Amino acid sequence: MSSQKESTARTLVVALLVCLVCSVFVAGAAIALKPTQTDNRLLDKQRSILAIAGLGNPEMSGKEAKALFDERITAKIVDLETGTFSDAKDPIKYEPLQGAKDPSESIALTVEQDLAKLKRRERYTIVYLVQADGQLDKVVLPIRGQGLWSTLYGFVALKADLNTVSGFGFYQHGETPGLGGEIDNPKWKSLWPGKTIFAEDGNVAIAVVKGGVDPKSPKAVHQVDALAGATLTSNGVDQLMKFWMGEDGFAPFIAKLRAGEA
Repeated sequence: MSSQKESTARTLVVALLVCLVCSVFVAGAAIALKPTQTDNRLLDKQRSILAIAGLGNPEMSGKEAKALFDERITAKIVDLETGTFSDAKDPIKYEPLQGAKDPSESIALTVEQDLAKLKRRERYTIVYLVQADGQLDKVVLPIRGQGLWSTLYGFVALKADLNTVSGFGFYQHGETPGLGGEIDNPKWKSLWPGKTIFAEDGNVAIAVVKGGVDPKSPKAVHQVDALAGATLTSNGVDQLMKFWMGEDGFAPFIAKLRAGEA
């Protein structure tokens, strides 16, 4: 009986030691790989921004993508409260999504304000200025909002007039493949370039419309066809664009950048 207890005890001790060694190994590997994971996430984001801006190609190596990004694109912090550039954060290290969770660095949105269903909006975010021959060529703005099953994370690129869309897309979402997941379809994304965000009176006019855009309508320049069979995802895209292009999003910044006051 005693030997049986000793055998059981040894088994438990060995199992405990194995678990301890495995835990140390996994923790060590996670710590060792964290810089690589961080670098890979940054590279993925840079690739997405380059694609939305119409630069580079999917075959580029990571080294080529980074070099092109550094050559053509400047990341800048924007204070969404004032609509101006800010030195309050480091654009290389700052994470706007973390800022949105911090009550001291974000605002709670009312039901009327919260078109994108974010609950809170960060005070500071990062925008990307695309240069060509020393001049501003495009501005790439981060956008996000609730779809049917997930939060949609993406970018919209505006031409130098700060009104005309030159690129649009999402880099992360969990929508249903073949339905809401069609926001990844190149054919649908190709409907966005050339559309204009603001009406002549300055109000946000961009819209995702069900039933197809009437090319004869004067509103057609602001409208994009909704996704077939994905009404709620389409509605989510419509609402997040209205939010981020509106007064609680980038509208103050766009107005000041256009006036040379950002």
